[in-house]
Amino acid sequence: MPAQARRPNVLLILVDDMGYGDFGAFNEGISKTPTLDGVMREGVCFTQHYSASPVCNPSRSALLTGRYPHRTGSIDTLEWRGLERLALRETTLAGILKAAGYVTGLIGKWHLGAFDPRYHPNRRGFDEAVCFRGGMHDYYDWRLEYDDTVRRSDGRYLTDVWTEEAVRFIERHHDSAFFLHVTYNAPHGPLQAPPDEVEAFAGNECLTRAVATIYGMLHRMDAGLARILEALDRFGLRENTIVFFTSDNGPQFGGNGDMCTTRFNCHFNGAKGSVYEGGIRVPMIIRWPAGLDAGREVGEMIHFCDWLPTILSMVGVELPADNLPIDGANVLPLLRGERGKVETKRFWQWNRYTPLPTCNAAVRDGDWKLVRPAIKEAMQVPDSQWLRVSMYEPEYFIANGVIREPEPPREVPAPPPPELYNIAEDPLEQHNVADRHPQIVHRMVRELETWFAEVEAERASIADEW
Repeated sequence: MPAQARRPNVLLILVDDMGYGDFGAFNEGISKTPTLDGVMREGVCFTQHYSASPVCNPSRSALLTGRYPHRTGSIDTLEWRGLERLALRETTLAGILKAAGYVTGLIGKWHLGAFDPRYHPNRRGFDEAVCFRGGMHDYYDWRLEYDDTVRRSDGRYLTDVWTEEAVRFIERHHDSAFFLHVTYNAPHGPLQAPPDEVEAFAGNECLTRAVATIYGMLHRMDAGLARILEALDRFGLRENTIVFFTSDNGPQFGGNGDMCTTRFNCHFNGAKGSVYEGGIRVPMIIRWPAGLDAGREVGEMIHFCDWLPTILSMVGVELPADNLPIDGANVLPLLRGERGKVETKRFWQWNRYTPLPTCNAAVRDGDWKLVRPAIKEAMQVPDSQWLRVSMYEPEYFIANGVIREPEPPREVPAPPPPELYNIAEDPLEQHNVADRHPQIVHRMVRELETWFAEVEAERASIADEW
């Protein structure tokens, strides 16, 4: 079937821990991302685009289901406790598109069910999968799952493996409508890159060694993206392929001395792990020559939950009648410069283990944003020693199951007062105006509490899935 006569292909590229400031176009070319900078010029860009969470797997669950993470059971990154799992009752975008005749593929990081075979991407709507299923992975000493076959490292750099597998997927399926979800784990730690990529940035005295490595990781990913886009061109798929590029959350900051990862991120407050703008406001680019005008910006608030209904509208597939209720809205009219429905109220919350409504939570209602700051005692992970086992010896959990012991004990003090920001006037969240608007604070605190109670009640209903 000629490419123009079939439904559009969907190429959804998700990277890990990349902020607006990591684009060369935004940092005066300090980092080198020529492919992404070019796609920005050819596509539609978003200035108020939000992830569903300040950390990895909750945001991924919302992207694939159109539902707030708490509803899906995917609440924390600790795969050794099963807290990252996407509940089995959830239907993914891949599953919907597969039922509509698409060939579906996942290449990269999964992090929505690491050890139990019921949560494998092949059982969540993906015909093909080349992935690791945990939250982070070594870039050289890797263990990947090719559907139901495990393959060990052959010496290639992991980012290059994802690129090569994505190109092969396009080569295999270029005469079919396909949905390809490429989930690069760069620039998530461990910070590893080919030496020549790092040395290209090491001469800049303004960059720590860690940031030079991150920029090297991103440059290699950007070059991989160029190869994937070239494959689309080679098979005449450029016009009728919708390319999305986004990040799961804001950049990881922290560390000391030459291992400090803190870097330019357009001066947004906060970073990965935080519900301030730097943790949840993330890049999004869409290129679709056959369907969207190039070189446009969308300034309305768009959320990860919006992409499932929007993508279905783009490709002409209906949401199944028996699908669980979604939290997103179809924003395709906005992408085309038309008037359309925009959800002006959005919520975020994340802490370790059991969610706490007064810790690291936020609600955005129009221009107003209320923040419940993080409580240090609720953000710590005493059993993080299991991360190494998860990365390098996952067979332990495959054989023995995840840890079901009670979460480590903790004493969480009373929360600090809520903060209030006017994002239109103060996008960098420098001026807390809670004292000036007590009625707005009271109303938004109640809205956040009501939302939290609703999504937590739904999460509780899947507690017997174990």
